[in-house]
Amino acid sequence: MSRINTNVSSLIAQTNLGRSNSQLQVALTRLSTGLRINSGKDDPAGLIASENLRRDITAADRAISNSERANQLIATADSALSQISNLLNDIRGLATEAANSGVLSTEQIAANQLEVDSSLDAIDRIASVTTFQGRKILDGSLDFTTSGSNPSISNLQINAASLGTAGSVAVAVDITAAATQASLNVAALASKGQFTLGGQTFTLTAAVAGEALNNVRVDVTTSAGATNVTYAAGVLTLDLDVADAAITAATINAAFLANGTFTSTNAGAGTINGVTTPALTTGITTANTIQDLTFQLSGSQGAQVFSFDGGATYAQVASAVNLVSDATGVSASVASGVLTFTSTQYGSDAEVRAEIISEASLGTFAANLSATSDSGTDIAATINGFTASGNGNTISLNNSALNLDITVTDASTTDLAFNITGGGALFQIGPNVNSGGQSRIGIGAVNTGKLGGTSGRLYELKAGGDKDLNSDPTSAALVVDQAITKVTGLRGRFGAFQHATLETNIASLKDTIINLTDAQSAIRDADFAKESAALTRAQILVQSGTAVLQISNQSPQQVLALLRG
Repeated sequence: MSRINTNVSSLIAQTNLGRSNSQLQVALTRLSTGLRINSGKDDPAGLIASENLRRDITAADRAISNSERANQLIATADSALSQISNLLNDIRGLATEAANSGVLSTEQIAANQLEVDSSLDAIDRIASVTTFQGRKILDGSLDFTTSGSNPSISNLQINAASLGTAGSVAVAVDITAAATQASLNVAALASKGQFTLGGQTFTLTAAVAGEALNNVRVDVTTSAGATNVTYAAGVLTLDLDVADAAITAATINAAFLANGTFTSTNAGAGTINGVTTPALTTGITTANTIQDLTFQLSGSQGAQVFSFDGGATYAQVASAVNLVSDATGVSASVASGVLTFTSTQYGSDAEVRAEIISEASLGTFAANLSATSDSGTDIAATINGFTASGNGNTISLNNSALNLDITVTDASTTDLAFNITGGGALFQIGPNVNSGGQSRIGIGAVNTGKLGGTSGRLYELKAGGDKDLNSDPTSAALVVDQAITKVTGLRGRFGAFQHATLETNIASLKDTIINLTDAQSAIRDADFAKESAALTRAQILVQSGTAVLQISNQSPQQVLALLRG
């Protein structure tokens, strides 16, 4: 059928040519942009997925940048702390040198003190001027803030805390057991001595220990009647039966036992013959005193050997031990006739050991020693329901929500409660802006008013202070040791944060970005081989479609042949 008003073949050709042109434009667009999805119509679901992936990639990339900046801040703080550590070591050496007062002159010690003062000023200066991007980081402005009164806390160090959306967290500490010291004791010594009668040696031991039975004397008399013993005014009187020509040692032992002041034993056997005149013996001198004794006493700081002659008292032993307690870590005291050795420290690291090297035959020091060694125990507590670790009087907790160290007064059992109300250096190191992607650490002040410990603070070492080199170099050394421990602990914590948190976070995020980018590319990027083939196909179709359209447009002209006929 021939028509001229409607050219269906042309319409079909136009439609197919339009489709081919559309395919050609799509192929050209994809090849020119390199993207398979250039608008939502290309792949609605794919567009949503790729945009979400691009969001994740952008967030992860920014988290890496944040972590790197945090790493740079920590590195800046560590560099400053390294200089403070060097200054503290210099001060420690000066304190040791100042203790050599037998050699150093007053002027030399004063010169060392000037150097200490300069070093302390330098520490304060470093603490106040160390900044990162204009923000001070070692002056305490990045430390946590707390509220609540707890007099039994001697030191509180909050290393890290997650404050959540509330911006604060309550801390409740339940102390279930106090820290203890190591302790050994020597029971009150019973009076003990010897006397010889009739060729036999008798050993007497007081029934009850006490100073009143020290230096008693034994007098021997004879009279008619049964052998007996009486005691009065420091004199034991052994009255022998004059009519008994063969008194046995057992008879004498029984007489002492019947009196009750002393008991008597002897290693010999047989009889005591020919007692016709009184005899006087030497005094008994061992009540709460010791016989010839040498022992070694050891503690957490070292060991010392002590030697005492017979007749020395517990008080004299305690005095000798206390003179060198700083070298042993053990002190001594006497109460109710009992000598006690106690560690100066608390906790499982505190110990007391006593080793008897030699003791005279009548000595009972070793026999009355409660044990040869003892150790203290650490504090036991829970923090917010979590079991905390104890070290001496220090309670520590380290979990994802809270990392802190609390030191309480010696042997305290008082429960604690306070609030962490803010502060700390907050680092956004994850792609998600929530507590799971954030880390908050406390950076305390490291000036001379804060560095130190239970022995004191650094500012006390300045000229005129209670612990300057001229007044007390021993205490100065202890303060510096604790300051060094605090600085090195802070540096160690920073290093752990850098290595275990920041660097691993950066590495993990970089791997995440690679995987996310690969996923986004698979969804959104164009496959050039496929699109090149599509372009070639579309070009051929457009060319052929154009030719066909031209032919279709000419087909109505065939009607003219009918009109000519």
